[in-house]
Amino acid sequence: MSFTRRALTPLAAILALPLLSVQSPASAAPVRAARASAAKPVAAPVRASNEIIPLPLTPVLPASQRLCQAATATGLGYTQLRPATGAKPAESDYVLVNYIGYLASTGAVFDQGTQAAFQVGGVIPGFAQGLQMLSRGGIARFCIPAAMGYGSQGAGAQIPPNADLVFQVELIDYKTAAEIDAMRKANEAATAAPAAAPAAAPASGDTGAAARP
Repeated sequence: MSFTRRALTPLAAILALPLLSVQSPASAAPVRAARASAAKPVAAPVRASNEIIPLPLTPVLPASQRLCQAATATGLGYTQLRPATGAKPAESDYVLVNYIGYLASTGAVFDQGTQAAFQVGGVIPGFAQGLQMLSRGGIARFCIPAAMGYGSQGAGAQIPPNADLVFQVELIDYKTAAEIDAMRKANEAATAAPAAAPAAAPASGDTGAAARP
């Protein structure tokens, strides 16, 4: 993201100059009116655009959001955008994340997802390594070199060969493989078990003699 310095407005330029003379009461009102009009510039009218929006809609991230501030020994770049503390997922764990992925060269977004769930070891190496650096609630940017991404093969039309990638990832939650397996078994048991029918209450005066031999 880039910021530009605002141009000095006419009113600010006037106030920045030293006071050279004292105005008479007769001339004070016109000057105040001129200053008031200078303080409220008239906005240029907005015209309708005839530009066609290409589909699918793919945002482009600026150059400043394609860079990372540090790197691991393996070459994975990273920037902690919202640091968090606590335990971190392992390669065999399953994570729930919000993420967006884009090309380092152009900033073109090729993938994004919210509440996405998958196993850490089931994604590209750079993404998997980055996930293991996050605690719950943390957000980080990962700069993944092509060798830790899709390499010389690329991936479809959106990720060319030898493309460096950038991901912004938020770790919402994660669970171990054992926890996932226990949840799966509990769900299967609850689905398979038929609902127990309540026993019928005996009729009034029925002692159950008919059931005795």
